[in-house]
Amino acid sequence: MTAKPYTGIWPVAPTPFHDDGSVDYDGMKRVLDCIIDMGVDGICILANFSEQFLITDDERERLTRLSLEHVAGRVPMIVTVSHFATPIVVDRAQRAKDQGADIVMMMAPYHGALLKGTAQQTYEQFAAVGEVGIPIMLQDAPLSGVDLPVPLLLRMAREIEMVKLFKIECPQTAAKLRELVEQGGDAIEGPFDGEEGISLLADLDAGATGCMTSAMIPDQIGPVVRDFLARERQKAIDGYARVLPAINHENRQGGFRSAKHAMVEGGVIKSAFCRHPIPPLHPATASMLIELITPLDPLVLKWGK
Repeated sequence: MTAKPYTGIWPVAPTPFHDDGSVDYDGMKRVLDCIIDMGVDGICILANFSEQFLITDDERERLTRLSLEHVAGRVPMIVTVSHFATPIVVDRAQRAKDQGADIVMMMAPYHGALLKGTAQQTYEQFAAVGEVGIPIMLQDAPLSGVDLPVPLLLRMAREIEMVKLFKIECPQTAAKLRELVEQGGDAIEGPFDGEEGISLLADLDAGATGCMTSAMIPDQIGPVVRDFLARERQKAIDGYARVLPAINHENRQGGFRSAKHAMVEGGVIKSAFCRHPIPPLHPATASMLIELITPLDPLVLKWGK
């Protein structure tokens, strides 16, 4: 097994809504319980796949407190704290730490297509959050539009004590992960990939020790990660081939709406509603999603039945 301290599968929990658009807080508890029953190594809340950009500040506060209290240490919890304004990110990180979060995740500062932090401003924001004293997962995501070259990531890993984990989901993820791991050594404590695991096998081969997927089928993807880290290479390859059609459909067609549809199908939550301006998933796309995951016999399709 790898000696890295952060390993395995750490899915993003979706935020359930009622059909009227209000947050389904009881449903959130069921989502968390279902994910834990999938045998995950940790859970992330309020990420992009949690629709964090469609949630009010008051809802964010209540969801954070509810989730951390409900999970109550059963698995480590990551709270996403990204914001363009550094004081707000620091405040969010402090609140998450005070409420019992284990890790915070954040993207580089950005707002829309044109307001983007420079390399130095990004470094300064992460350094400021580092002063809070909670481990940080840096999310290198195309959504921010901010270029985070490996030398900058290495500098942050070496100079900011709390920057410990790196979720890399930019184009050519494996190449970036390989360079980061090879040059960073022990400073890169948690090299992860994301994007639903669409490039998981290549990323594991490049040195990733963990994966942050959606909450749709982590019980099916987790064994791929564990088999690969245990040097059961062919078993991991075979396992990945088995789940790849479902991962591809989620990544390219349904996005964060996919996990909700699977959870409705399995009785975990009552509604797959997403707030405007997110359009509902086309019925044919949702139907094919269920068609692809059913042969995998995932827990999500039977947890609530």
